[in-house]
Amino acid sequence: MRSYGAPVLIWFTRGQGRITVNGVTAGYGPHNAIFLPAGTMHGFEMSNQVHGTIVVFPAGVEDQLSLPDDPVHLRLRDADKHSDLSRLIENLQREMETSSSMAHQAMMCHAGLLAVWLERELMTSGRAEVKLDAAGRLAAAFTALVEQDFHSADSVRDYAAKLGVTPTHLSRVCNKACGRPASAILADRVHYEARRLLSETHMPIKDIANSLGFTSPAYFTRAFSNHTGRTPSDFRRAH
Repeated sequence: MRSYGAPVLIWFTRGQGRITVNGVTAGYGPHNAIFLPAGTMHGFEMSNQVHGTIVVFPAGVEDQLSLPDDPVHLRLRDADKHSDLSRLIENLQREMETSSSMAHQAMMCHAGLLAVWLERELMTSGRAEVKLDAAGRLAAAFTALVEQDFHSADSVRDYAAKLGVTPTHLSRVCNKACGRPASAILADRVHYEARRLLSETHMPIKDIANSLGFTSPAYFTRAFSNHTGRTPSDFRRAH
């Protein structure tokens, strides 16, 4: 489970699997386009048969580009639409690889064309109405709280109390909505952030442990090793 500080568009061109967005799991296949606003917690299963592209829009451009406020999952069945979206992404990638002084401006124009394509697709084909049952709504509320508070030391019991349910009920609901208990969702989000900080920053391990709510570096090392099979130091050296 992860989230990004910027909006993303995922374009699957081959293979299939399952994607969990805001605590609810659905299948994806070839020619599925999934838009996720910034801060949307998600995770997906991916085999080596899955191919695709993730486009990360610049942070803070949602209003400028008129990007959707909510997650969108489009299952494109028209071959012309497959070609149109692939061509837009290829044009963006081609511009990104140039060293032109105008590359950034051109990339923003291509990002705008992607946003227009997405809006037109929503207007013509309609956004699939996802009607969540009580379990789905509770799972979505839980993942929203986790995304907000995963830096704290809150446990599943603490999150359950905030939601007015028992920890057992919360885990049962998460299992129903996405096939994973609440504890696994929370641990995934915390340890994804730990891996990101270890690989992308020079932040001392003791400070990473403290920033993620662990009571001591030793406890963090033990939990990280159990989750990833490596100590934080080993993981940082490998990345």
